[in-house]
Amino acid sequence: MVIQTFRNPKTKEFLRVVLAVCMVIAGILHFVATEPFVRIVPEALPAPEALVYASGVIEIMLGIALLLPPVSQVAAWGLVILFIAVYPANINMAVNGIEIEGVPNAWWFQSIRLPFQFVLIAWAYWYTRPDNNPDQASLLPRSPHS
Repeated sequence: MVIQTFRNPKTKEFLRVVLAVCMVIAGILHFVATEPFVRIVPEALPAPEALVYASGVIEIMLGIALLLPPVSQVAAWGLVILFIAVYPANINMAVNGIEIEGVPNAWWFQSIRLPFQFVLIAWAYWYTRPDNNPDQASLLPRSPHS
C-alpha cells in the first residue's frame, strides 16, 4: 500500500513541491536566524557565517530549481550533495551537545534526527531519475500543446 502510494505520479509531484518549499524556507532561515546554524558548523571549517549564508543561498536556489523541469534533475543531484555536505554539522551538534533554542537536545531526538538525513538524501535522489511526467510540478508555465 505505501509503495503503491509512492509510485503514484501525483504523490511524487506533491512531495516534490513539499521538498522544494522546505528547502526555500530552510534557506531563508539561514538569513533570518543565522546564529543557530553558525553554532553547529564544525570548528575545523573556516568562516562559519559565510558557510551558513552560502548554504542558505544554495538551498533556496536548489529548492526553486527542483520546480524547473529543464534543470530539476540537476537540482535533485545538488540536493543529494548538499544533504551529504551539511551532515557533519548535524553530527557536530549531536556529538558536542550543542543546544539550540526550541530544538530538543536529547539522545532520543538525535537518534531520530541524524538518520533522517538519509531520508532527505533518498527523497532528493528520487528526483534524479528521468520520468518524463508531463504533469511534473513546475514553476514554468505549461505550453498549450502539452
